[in-house]
Amino acid sequence: MDTITIKDIARALNLSTSTVSRALRDSYEINPETKRLVTEYAERLNYRPNPIALSLKENRSRVIAVIVPQIANNFFSQVINGIEAIAYNRGYHVIIFQSHESYEREMLTIQQAVARKADGLLISLSSGTLDVTYLRELQDKKLPIVLFDRVSAQLTSPSVSADNFAGAFAATEHLLQSGRRRIAHLTMPAHISVTQERLAGYRAALEQYGIDYDENLVRYGWFGQDEVEPLVDELLTYTPDAFFAAGDRLTLGCLAALKNRNIAIPDDMSLIGFTNSTVADLLAPPLTTVEQPALDIGQIAAEQLINLIEGKQRDPQPNPIKIPTRLNIRASSK
Repeated sequence: MDTITIKDIARALNLSTSTVSRALRDSYEINPETKRLVTEYAERLNYRPNPIALSLKENRSRVIAVIVPQIANNFFSQVINGIEAIAYNRGYHVIIFQSHESYEREMLTIQQAVARKADGLLISLSSGTLDVTYLRELQDKKLPIVLFDRVSAQLTSPSVSADNFAGAFAATEHLLQSGRRRIAHLTMPAHISVTQERLAGYRAALEQYGIDYDENLVRYGWFGQDEVEPLVDELLTYTPDAFFAAGDRLTLGCLAALKNRNIAIPDDMSLIGFTNSTVADLLAPPLTTVEQPALDIGQIAAEQLINLIEGKQRDPQPNPIKIPTRLNIRASSK
């Protein structure tokens, strides 16, 4: 089949090409009935904008760059699905980079994205990123930037993330209501935004139930495969009766470590994890989890970025967007 063009749609509907173009862009200048006719006809014939023609006409590449710490993480792969769905529907292509938790690689990948004339950036900061000066400089040059999940208060960019505080509060409260009192918290590096938010939710729940916060029951980990077991051993010396792990790898690593030590879950130890693993209900025992709205985060972040690129949102969203999490209660905490 030949590729359908705006001229073909205009000829078929007896409209001008400029009217069809504005209708497809959802312009306020076109009445709703004409928009409906144009969009329905375009969808029926599977019309897709020509990215090269659009980039020449609009002086834009129609490309957005996404930088994540690691695609293999279930959460980030689901976020990318959300981003790509919105980008495709709005005529944009997506290029994806991984920082592999490295500040240096993050900077290099963003330099590549800028060199490739990406219209904007969607970024979840690496665990190695402490200084965001290079992003502030790009922001000052009017490059549209939206942060998601791991964000920075040092930037005025719009940001989209899960309500980590509420998710951690709900998880800790559930353990407290089930009779647990010494809840160990296994979390990520202290400077990461999601770490701070989840720790705050954990502490707030303890305070509400009259339990003193004990620093001995908190450990900060990175992302290596072999580091979880030693941290679990350290925490076990302080006789916890539950574990709340604040990340995918930490959660699964903690489950494995407890099983390797023949600690019965949930009889001897309850376990809750912050994870978007698709097999949490298939584990033994099925794992209680705080699930992040990854797809929604990706879709909303992409909408925010494209609106900035297209000038539909001239001023960045003044407040961070927080999307509710969901506590899935299963056998590991009952």
